[in-house]
Amino acid sequence: MRHSPFTAVYDACVLYPAPLRDFLMWLALSGRFRARWSLEIHNEWKRNLLKNRPDLTTEQLDRTSDLMDQAIPDACVYGYERLIEGLTLPDVDDRHVLAAAIRCNASVIVTFNQKDFPDDWDLLASRPSILTSSSITSSIWTRQQLLRQHNGNANS
Repeated sequence: MRHSPFTAVYDACVLYPAPLRDFLMWLALSGRFRARWSLEIHNEWKRNLLKNRPDLTTEQLDRTSDLMDQAIPDACVYGYERLIEGLTLPDVDDRHVLAAAIRCNASVIVTFNQKDFPDDWDLLASRPSILTSSSITSSIWTRQQLLRQHNGNANS
């Protein structure tokens, strides 16, 4: 599988609905970008789904997340935990998502909760539709470059 230099961290809210999760996995396997998530993100979407869908079992959802990890072996982000405490977000429960995105140098956090991820970082919080845009790489690249120049980090 080929990889784009652009990395997208999937927030739990976009992995919760099965049809969207399937579509996002299909997109990730296309090689247009690198999909990333963490064990904490997996646990969040599974916990919420089990709470709202008593017909599902932990074993079924564990199998789903295991298959996701097997399909994209380098998707799971580790080593972000120490970053969490130093982050400030409107919803403190989303800090782990931002920390994972920072750790893997993500270009975008794919979420329905853009308001929870302010523009204080060199990454974009956007709805899943950004991944279907034919200009994904150029729009994210341009935004990142502008943010870096604005922050005085044009060479990073």
